[in-house]
Amino acid sequence: MTQRKSQILTTAARLFKERGYSAVTMRDLAAALDMKAASLYNHISGKQEILTILILEVAHEFTNGMKQVESQDSTAFVKAQNLIALHIKIALSLTDSLAVLNNDWMHLEGVSYEEYIRLRKNYEADFKQIILEGIDKGEFKNMSVETILFNLLSTLRSIYLWIPKKSPSEIETLKVELPDLLLLGLKK
Repeated sequence: MTQRKSQILTTAARLFKERGYSAVTMRDLAAALDMKAASLYNHISGKQEILTILILEVAHEFTNGMKQVESQDSTAFVKAQNLIALHIKIALSLTDSLAVLNNDWMHLEGVSYEEYIRLRKNYEADFKQIILEGIDKGEFKNMSVETILFNLLSTLRSIYLWIPKKSPSEIETLKVELPDLLLLGLKK
């Protein structure tokens, strides 16, 4: 990827996060980059391509992280801790893109939409399997897996809102305390 295309994606992610995908035009993006709108098309085919790249990059980060966690020879509790750490890591490194994924995924079209939905469903199914493994092995309380997953993912999906407002020391505290906070209530 060229440096200019990377700048376009970074700026678009910030604008989409601030205003929403639908409210940002290619002219807005060009103005933010101090270039002509027509010049954008030398680097990118349009907003849909930008949206696809931003969202699928984050979705693949989650998928790859999940594969690493699943391959660990660890308890379900440790795997769940590592998944929480994965969410924090992605929220820190791809804050704006994660916001776009959470807020604008429904604007994806065609194959990109289908790929995102498949990746999301697989990730959630894999997370659910780790929770079930923990229940089966007596690591977690025997509670509704759907309720547990909803609780975990609701919190984890909104970390990107919290991070920009906090100091580095508060973020370090989050990395240490959030896994315990989310999982100790589940621990048997």
